[in-house]
Amino acid sequence: MILAEDFSTPWTNVPALLLPAYGETWAMVAISMTLVVLIGTPLGVTLHNTSELGLYPDSRVFAALNTIVNVGRSLPFLILMAAIIPVTRFLVGTTIGIPAAIVPMTVAGVPFFARLVQNALREVRSDVTDMGQVSGGTTLQVIRTVQLSEALPALAGALTVNVIAMIEYSAIAGSIGAGGIGNLAITYGYNRFDHNIMIATVLVLIVTIQIVQFVGDRVVTALTR
Repeated sequence: MILAEDFSTPWTNVPALLLPAYGETWAMVAISMTLVVLIGTPLGVTLHNTSELGLYPDSRVFAALNTIVNVGRSLPFLILMAAIIPVTRFLVGTTIGIPAAIVPMTVAGVPFFARLVQNALREVRSDVTDMGQVSGGTTLQVIRTVQLSEALPALAGALTVNVIAMIEYSAIAGSIGAGGIGNLAITYGYNRFDHNIMIATVLVLIVTIQIVQFVGDRVVTALTR
């Protein structure tokens, strides 16, 4: 009986491949999440406040924004990534690497986060918002000091969920050579049947998600108190 030769990377060499890829993953997540929060937060605020429960209801604006958010959340990330390749190439001049991954990750993350922001603001008690308006606060002041302030625990939870989603998206983006943990798993773990690399990437992703969720839960608890 002939045993198949094991081409796995020695465990002592795994960190040299894993650590740079892990740094690339967090670079993609950090840049994407910055854009997601900057764009998704005002979109979610507008989505909530143009609804029937908001400060300035507008059915036409709400319907348009609601449709955009629904469409953005309808496509699985892999399909979305392939569908907007021309847009990605136009914006960053390439369809591979970290810059190319940031575009679809942001496009996927913005509507998701906007919906989470809308849901968080929806949970703010109406009497608190009414009190802010009766006190003479402007619309912007009520949004900033009442809605967003009261919804901080829920917003922290939403941010945690979105960061985890971005980590998952970054792993999928590895299939287009975006770098990061996903690319390492595809290039070595899948294409080269490198079991040690595959095991290492899976463990790192599991531990990373657990840490992010733990930190997020602690932040939510602190803000709630």
